[in-house]
Amino acid sequence: MPVRPSFAEAESHLQKSCALMRRLVQTIGPCDLLPIRRRAPYESLMRAIAHQQLNGKAAETILGRFVGLYSGSAFPTPEEVIATAHEKLRGVGFSEAKVKSLYDIAAKTLDGTVPTTRAIVKMTDAAIIERLVSVRGVGRWTVEMLLIFQLGRPDILPVDDFGVRNGFRVIRKLENMPTPKELALFGQRWAPHRTVAAWYLWRAADRDKIRAAKAKTKGRGK
Repeated sequence: MPVRPSFAEAESHLQKSCALMRRLVQTIGPCDLLPIRRRAPYESLMRAIAHQQLNGKAAETILGRFVGLYSGSAFPTPEEVIATAHEKLRGVGFSEAKVKSLYDIAAKTLDGTVPTTRAIVKMTDAAIIERLVSVRGVGRWTVEMLLIFQLGRPDILPVDDFGVRNGFRVIRKLENMPTPKELALFGQRWAPHRTVAAWYLWRAADRDKIRAAKAKTKGRGK
């Protein structure tokens, strides 16, 4: 079982640097973020493409059919994907755009654009983002999710993420959703622990959603 990392230093820094974060950390408790480091960047990107614009269950169903096209490995290799007929990939449920992205990820893995697991751990956040956004269908947000949830990089604030922005709106009690620029500027005080700050903002957004649902249910009961 993976050992859950300690974020005590990050939590301490956030509480000292920001009154809003201090209240949030004290309310929610310790961060329990657990990066999944076993996947290669190639597989992570392939899975990310599958999940784009779909709910988790639908995406996993398509991924199951996709993996089922192959035998002998837990996940198809880039060579196997490139050798797979376009119609077969469309047949498991991938859209035309996603099929093109899968082919491009496979090709760019073979030419070294998508780094290996060993190579990526030596790269800076900025270098990883610059490299991977050149892949078809892969944007900055997708790479930031890889940096957070696979590589466990400590200072990533995905300012384009709806949940992160909504959590910031909640803790600042804003009427309107903050812009990515506003969040990035405010979030500078959380460096070099912006990943943990993002985790707390996600939790703030989740709590607000639950609160709103309860209020709606209570209103119906009157």
